Amino acid sequence: MGVAVLAALAAAVCFAVAGVMQQWAAAARPDAEALTARLLGHLVRDRLWLCGIGLAVVAYGFQSLALAFGPLSLVQPLIVAELVFAVPLSARLHRMRLGRREWLGTAAVAAGLALALLSARPRGGDPRAAGPMSWLLVVGVVAAVVAAALAGARLLTGPWRASATALAAGAVMGTQSVLLAATVDRLRHGLPTALAAWQTYALVAASVGGLLLIQSAFQRGPLTASMTVLDATEPVVAVSVGVLLFEETVRTGLPVSAVTVTGLALVAAGIAALDTSPVIAASHGRGRDGVGT
Repeated sequence: MGVAVLAALAAAVCFAVAGVMQQWAAAARPDAEALTARLLGHLVRDRLWLCGIGLAVVAYGFQSLALAFGPLSLVQPLIVAELVFAVPLSARLHRMRLGRREWLGTAAVAAGLALALLSARPRGGDPRAAGPMSWLLVVGVVAAVVAAALAGARLLTGPWRASATALAAGAVMGTQSVLLAATVDRLRHGLPTALAAWQTYALVAASVGGLLLIQSAFQRGPLTASMTVLDATEPVVAVSVGVLLFEETVRTGLPVSAVTVTGLALVAAGIAALDTSPVIAASHGRGRDGVGT
């Protein structure tokens, strides 16, 4: 269990630094490149961004090691600790001093998400349980959420714009996690079986689309506005879709559900506090001015 805790915390630190690197590079790109292939085209030639991607790969390695020695219900809440590392690091790089509001907002998001995951404790499930109509329904709902979030982002400004884009990214990446589970299950029956399934190609599309949305969220606002929403949305969508498609189970009942709802309420309150913070809003402008293109 000790190995799982240490590996999960190492993954959190790596994810935090990787996110800061990617956001620092993406924030330097002009607004017109958001949600376009040009954004990724320029970022793949940026050494700092590539280092961030490489560090994210290392983080996934630590996460895999943690999961080999501990349950998901222990590892995932610890991974959320990346916020505690990423937010002050980003503020340090932008030469901004975080106040009580920013620290409490960050702590509320991290603690609330960890509390919700620990109380719900999702587990089990069969990737082959879902039929075509169930998949179609889920994909349709996720597509509607993404479209609504991106439409909202066009009407918003400042950190809220980045948060709305991150909401779309989190919905896509949460679905990508479910598609990955379905693809891995088919790979156990051989490569031809996986290549014959539409989920494999949907996984590729979701991965590329999710990457573009994440970088666009980083480009549109400060790290705290994007990473907090992304970290909150992705597991909620993944768990919800897993319950609907794979018949995964979550803990229910009045005490457990009350704790879960309290955790999600803390997440929402923390995001609102950060997105309305003048300190956080100012940090994005400084970051864009200080990074070369």
